[in-house]
Amino acid sequence: MNNPLLNPEALPAFNAIEPGIIKSSIEQILQENRSQIAQLQTIKPLDWEHFIQPLELLDDRLSKAWSPVRHLNSVKSSDELREAYNACLPLLSEYSTELGQNRQLFEAYQKLQQHDSAQLTQAQQKTLKDSLLHFKLAGVDLSPEAQKQFQKIQKRLSELQSKFENNLLDATQSWQLHLKDQERLSGMPEYALNMLQQYAEQKSLSGYRVTLEMPCYIAIITYADDRALRKEIYEAFTTRASDYGITDVQWDNSALMVEILQKRQQKAALLGFENYAALSLETKMAESVEEVQEFLTELAKKSRNMAENEYHQLQEFAHEQGLNDDLKAWDFAYYSEKLKQQQYAISDEDLKPYFSDDHVIAGLFKIVEKLYSIQITEIKGGIDLWHEDVRFYQILDNQDQVVGQFYLDLYAREHKRGGAWMDECINRYVIQGQKQIPVAYLTCNLTPPIGTEPALFTHDEVITLFHEFGHGLHHLLTAVDVPEVSGINGVEWDAVELPSQFMENFCWQKEALDLFARHYQTEEPLPPDLYEKMIKAKNFQSALQMLRQLEFSIFDMRLHQLKDIKTAAEIQTLLDTVRSEVAVVIPPSFNRFQNSFSHIFAGGYAAGYYSYKWAEVLSADAFAKFEQNGIFDDKTGTAFLQCILQQGGSRPAKESFHCFMGRDPEIDALLRHNGIQQ
Repeated sequence: MNNPLLNPEALPAFNAIEPGIIKSSIEQILQENRSQIAQLQTIKPLDWEHFIQPLELLDDRLSKAWSPVRHLNSVKSSDELREAYNACLPLLSEYSTELGQNRQLFEAYQKLQQHDSAQLTQAQQKTLKDSLLHFKLAGVDLSPEAQKQFQKIQKRLSELQSKFENNLLDATQSWQLHLKDQERLSGMPEYALNMLQQYAEQKSLSGYRVTLEMPCYIAIITYADDRALRKEIYEAFTTRASDYGITDVQWDNSALMVEILQKRQQKAALLGFENYAALSLETKMAESVEEVQEFLTELAKKSRNMAENEYHQLQEFAHEQGLNDDLKAWDFAYYSEKLKQQQYAISDEDLKPYFSDDHVIAGLFKIVEKLYSIQITEIKGGIDLWHEDVRFYQILDNQDQVVGQFYLDLYAREHKRGGAWMDECINRYVIQGQKQIPVAYLTCNLTPPIGTEPALFTHDEVITLFHEFGHGLHHLLTAVDVPEVSGINGVEWDAVELPSQFMENFCWQKEALDLFARHYQTEEPLPPDLYEKMIKAKNFQSALQMLRQLEFSIFDMRLHQLKDIKTAAEIQTLLDTVRSEVAVVIPPSFNRFQNSFSHIFAGGYAAGYYSYKWAEVLSADAFAKFEQNGIFDDKTGTAFLQCILQQGGSRPAKESFHCFMGRDPEIDALLRHNGIQQ
């Protein structure tokens, strides 16, 4: 039988990947890679074609085997798959660190940079520069004893971070509330009732089943008149994977957070950095911890007064509506929605009929087709998919050549990690005359279709889809032939959100909305008066939302400057301190947000969560040029494609931004887009 991991087809054979073959396949690839690397180290004289390119192909083979496994573990989790996945993490960590500490490889890269640099392309030079930094950050200059210690830290971190994510998924999926009738669901929109009914039917239950899946949580916390029900789901959601006791203690992430932070600090100290935050910024656009802190503090100062006014206004409104108590965390979304309806005569429910899944997807494609002279077509049949809801597409350029392909997995479901993300399936390269086109996974957890009706999205969900598609375009439209810096590879982490946040802007432009915002039953376009209300409500509580993101960013940066953390209580104390300085809305003491903050404890955003705001400055500034020239202006679209999307990580992000804007980034457009007066 053909092993789909050892002998992959052009695209992954997801349904042929059995948990039992995963570990042995990865072990075999690692063993064969090690053998071939040993042979490559004997090559003389060194050159790009005979030394670097074979290494790139070895890395690509490993990536093609591991990428579908990693993806399946996120979108179709099972005990067997998780066990196999976790068994491979220390093997991969050991291999990666081993390569990073290989002195002979390091010196070979140095020689190439010193002697062949003038003959290499910009992308090749950037690859060498990035690789040499990676060697240093992997401990190539450490003593043998320190290198072993570093390797142990890396291996343990990979295990801890995976365990954190697994705990969060298990805790999220373990909670449910079965309601036999609608008595406690007063105020809920019809779509939400139908969704809860469908959730119940999936478990062969009568009535309604409330879960912690994001579409369900948002619906309850926003619309349920039953205050006790709102509190119940808020408490369950904000204490997931914690010590609080709503979910099983076996999924408590408290001790994991402490050990993750300790290991990161040990790693930073070994490499000679004052703290992990300083280490993190070595591969980012921002030049120092102080620069990031000043950036975040300045944004917080500019947002504070407006946020306080927004909060006081909501408090007064809630009291006018009959709330006799102080405004609680589980009241915030509920009364905010009612206030928005009163002020702007618009709610998410008014807009949802105009954002059906097929219309939104078709409109998204039309927008990027107009911007970048490409064509996106769905391929039906003959593609191995991991779930019946998944769709597969290809992108053609203006010469009708296939430049990229992607999977689209939109809806929330069981056994699927929460959130939304883009991940690489296959990287673009041109090596020894062979061209490989990029393939991406685009994954969301949006409201699913109910019965025979199409899925109807909130405007926020539309924004989420556009955001992830922006990441996808960055990966798929690259024109760089060197895999280490093609697509999002080699892009500084605090600039990688530029293309994704840039795409969000089109969700507010009438010219763009006219391409897809149509009633799912009548095909009527979004009425002008509804659009006007939507725009007027755009910056409703935007300063509060700004402060919330800044709170998370400042907490993350300070947390990764701590050198001697011993308990989860210290993490809570720091978060409470940051909130007292930054936040206007202070959550209840039982809130354990940090225990589910997977961006920094399980993802790539450790000491980097500020990247969302940093890149938002870049994206708002870049979009201002489209506002000035026309959002579908050919020249501007072509410039963005050529200066930003196609360049990938082949040069510093600052140079790509300069290419497009002709100057350094400015913060004014971000504040204007958020309605924050300077």
